[in-house]
Amino acid sequence: MFRLSNIARAIIVGCAMLAIQGCASSGPRFSEMPLAQQGPKPDMARIYVYRTTILGAAVQPDVTLNGQAVGTAVPNGFFYLDRPAGEYKIATETEVERTLNLTLEPGQTAYVRLGISMGFFVGHVYPELVENSQGSKEVQECHFTGPTP
Repeated sequence: MFRLSNIARAIIVGCAMLAIQGCASSGPRFSEMPLAQQGPKPDMARIYVYRTTILGAAVQPDVTLNGQAVGTAVPNGFFYLDRPAGEYKIATETEVERTLNLTLEPGQTAYVRLGISMGFFVGHVYPELVENSQGSKEVQECHFTGPTP
């Protein structure tokens, strides 16, 4: 029977950790982006979309807003969208589509955290609306993954 030595196990675990870290975002942090910290224009609403965990790091589906791709579910990453007030559907899809419906008012800020759960073949990334007090804290540690505004 083949047995790994403690050194071989340590090397394998170290390589796995580096691979996981390589899947995480490396853009500027939220605190380094003054435009991201400003609120939306008075006639617009802002949606922060972010993912706080590296669990399931290889699972990075597109995030869509009303059917249009607007970003990717990158571990420890965030992006934001300024949109007119109205009805919105945020969705991600791996084996199944997971959705969140929002109604936004002018000047409103919404925080949508992307969680991950077990799936049959791959994890499911799902959007969930969180309280502004919680979302504004959680997004602080995330790195920007969206297009330059």
